Amino acid sequence: MSFWKTIAATLGGAPSAWKGAKDARAYAIGDVHGRLDLLDDLLTQIENDLARRPVPRAFIVFLGDLIDRGPQSCEVIDRLANFSHPYAKCVVLMGNHEEILLRVMAAEPGLLTDWMRFGGAECVASYGVDPAGLSRLDEKAGAALLRQHIPARHLAFLESFGDTFKFGDYLFVHAGIRPGVAMEDQVQRDLRWIRGPFLDDVKTHGCLVVHGHTIVEAVEERSNRIAIDTGAVYSGVLTALVVEGAERHYLATGPQKQDEMPPAASGSENASLLRVAVSL
Repeated sequence: MSFWKTIAATLGGAPSAWKGAKDARAYAIGDVHGRLDLLDDLLTQIENDLARRPVPRAFIVFLGDLIDRGPQSCEVIDRLANFSHPYAKCVVLMGNHEEILLRVMAAEPGLLTDWMRFGGAECVASYGVDPAGLSRLDEKAGAALLRQHIPARHLAFLESFGDTFKFGDYLFVHAGIRPGVAMEDQVQRDLRWIRGPFLDDVKTHGCLVVHGHTIVEAVEERSNRIAIDTGAVYSGVLTALVVEGAERHYLATGPQKQDEMPPAASGSENASLLRVAVSL
């Protein structure tokens, strides 16, 4: 039995026609990666939607990877740590990038240099830390420096993140699940990191899995999963899946001009490697 954290909403619906939880709406948001501008835009759209179409219960679910690569990781964490809405509960799931930050903060050997190459440099810069200077430190000294700059309340917020959110027939998770493994036996590494075995599997999972983690050029709907990481940090498109009953639709920010986009970190994924959307 694993120790992964689950946040559950009321079950409902039938496997033959995926449905959300009864009398409720969910907004699932893909990987933000330090783009406060896009986050603010999408939250405004969600708040306007709730004002136009009230619902008894609403959930705003972030699928993880709030930080790294983009220029405003600190501001994104601060925004969501203080976020509240009178009619919607905010649920935040753990992405692999948040996991790595917490492991770096624990001075785990061998992580600091790699993290800096894959988005950590932009993250620490947003907290006022010089990335080049941090890279020259060992793990313990680096963790100590970060603790001087990253507020304790931010770390407590990150540590509070769950791993899954069940909403009727839908399962929200950062990366995916291990096919053929019972939900109670899923492990955190798969929930936060898995790609190929999950993405290539075509069998039903007993629920419709909604995930981020792997960039898609456009929302990718398949018979057993929906991918909504539309590469916001590169494309300017941050996507939210809206689920209510048997209906679903999408909200999204508009693409930005290339010269307005933040530069990609050295060693990060290239926008040209976006997965092409396929419907099955």
